[in-house]
Amino acid sequence: MEEIRNETEQPEEGLISETVPEEGVSEAGAPNRLPEMSEMEEATTRTLSPMRLVLKRFFRSKLSVTGLVILIVLFVFSFLGPVFSFLPFVWGEQESDYTTSVREEFTDKNTVQVTDPETGEIIEEEVYVVTYSEPSNYRPPSATHFLGTDDKGYDVFSRLMYGGRISLTIGFVVVILETVLGVLLGGIAGYFGKWIDNLIMRIVDIFQCVPTMPMLMIVGVALEGNDIYDAPKLYIMMAMLTLFGWAGTARLVRGQILSLREQEFMISAEASGLPVWRKICKHLIPNVMPQLIVSMTLGLGGIILTEATLGYLGIGIPSAYATWGNMINAAANETALTNYPNLWISPGVCIVLAVLAFNFVGDGLRDAFDPKSRR
Repeated sequence: MEEIRNETEQPEEGLISETVPEEGVSEAGAPNRLPEMSEMEEATTRTLSPMRLVLKRFFRSKLSVTGLVILIVLFVFSFLGPVFSFLPFVWGEQESDYTTSVREEFTDKNTVQVTDPETGEIIEEEVYVVTYSEPSNYRPPSATHFLGTDDKGYDVFSRLMYGGRISLTIGFVVVILETVLGVLLGGIAGYFGKWIDNLIMRIVDIFQCVPTMPMLMIVGVALEGNDIYDAPKLYIMMAMLTLFGWAGTARLVRGQILSLREQEFMISAEASGLPVWRKICKHLIPNVMPQLIVSMTLGLGGIILTEATLGYLGIGIPSAYATWGNMINAAANETALTNYPNLWISPGVCIVLAVLAFNFVGDGLRDAFDPKSRR
């Protein structure tokens, strides 16, 4: 009996013993790695939401973060700067400083011959001609005028703030209007197809063939010829920028929806009997939004450049409003370009920074929304 008991207690040959090592120590005497492995598995199995994953990828890029910081600084400078009007170096948008005018007047007395409109006789009259030794009210940078003043006595530093308000606001308003119009027409064309798609795409082709800048120049000259200035001209120019810019967004949305409507989730939505507006608004447009956000961000820089170009040519936003383009146009003379570079360098730097920042942010969003990105 004892021999039989001993045989039964021994493990069979080829079987592995079920002895469990002590906690923290393995059979070979090495520390047990089971707790660390479980923590690693828990960390790797933890999932991030799509938005958090996009933000993580976006903030990983140094250029994207740099562009975002520049945009925040520009917006704070433009929209919060004029609030501190109680400071001595913050002036109004159209507030002139004549306290230290640099111009000197010289009066010359001349005699000219004119024709009497009643009798037709030629008579001589004395005319006083007033000339100035320097362009009026140009000042170099000082404690009260960080960037000096222009020929009208306006503070350049303060005008940069007000100019940023209009330039950045125009960019955002036009981009939003372009996106709404492009999503509406592009979504209809991509979803319904057939003759509706052909009609809308032919309209898109027409608008994409129109030379945008010459048309905007013609519209600007026509508005001035009809004595349309100030706010009405501003609104009309924004509408024209929207009219000539929505076609690209519509083509982008149409192409994305043509691809998405053949996916399995859309077939399932079709089989479930969802109405058309619900399928478009709940399933299609949310899947197009990443591409739209990137397109909008990259388009903002182009709109700011277009507005600055029109302002420089003198046919854009009315000169009564301070914009970065108008400020460069005001300095487009030999005296200002040669002797007062602060008048045109400062708005030029703001335009370059704004466009670069929007491009950096757009590139970062494009990489962040890319599902194949692993960086």
